[in-house]
Amino acid sequence: MTDNEILLAMSNMLDPIREDVLNIREGLRDVKEDVQNLKEDVQNLKEDMQNLKEDMQTVKEDVQDIKVRVKKIEITQENEILPRLNTIESCYTSTYGRYKDSVEDYAVMKQDMAIVKKVVAEHSEKLQRIG
Repeated sequence: MTDNEILLAMSNMLDPIREDVLNIREGLRDVKEDVQNLKEDVQNLKEDMQNLKEDMQTVKEDVQDIKVRVKKIEITQENEILPRLNTIESCYTSTYGRYKDSVEDYAVMKQDMAIVKKVVAEHSEKLQRIG
């Protein structure tokens, strides 16, 4: 066998290995691209999580502020509004009681006034006849 034949035989034996190496290189490129895409996705997720954390902190602060304001409203209702409402209610209740009792008296007084008018009219007539 000549040197050329040996080289040709070796080359033929190495060709499948070369193809495998090329396929492996292409596969590695694909893996590298996939890894790069994964890195970008993970970075995006990190940024999204950071934004979410910031938003949650804002929400927590807002909720805390709302709790403070609600507590102030509850205290104002308890210490100012409810006592005033109770005072207004008792005033109206007592006024209602007085008017309720007076309504019956008013009807009696109306009848009495009608009688008094009639008597005064009769007395006026009698006085005019005498005079």
